[in-house]
Amino acid sequence: MSQIPIRVMVEDAWDQVELSLDPSHTIAEVKTQALALTHRRHPGSEYLVKFRGAELLDEGRSLTECGVVPNGALIVMPRRRQPVR
Repeated sequence: MSQIPIRVMVEDAWDQVELSLDPSHTIAEVKTQALALTHRRHPGSEYLVKFRGAELLDEGRSLTECGVVPNGALIVMPRRRQPVR
């Protein structure tokens, strides 16, 4: 299979990463890569992934199964709200 480009915004880092992945990659794998590339130190379980405004509850599903298209955008954000300082 050919790879597809996707964009992942890691909200608490306020940074976007561009990845080129096989469509069979799982959402969990995408989240792990994005967190590593933005140097987040918290475990992946403390983050959720959204696509088109909805949380992707089953992170074991592939990009294809979730309907992620080339140049699609995902958001990785903390499960709990961060206090404003």
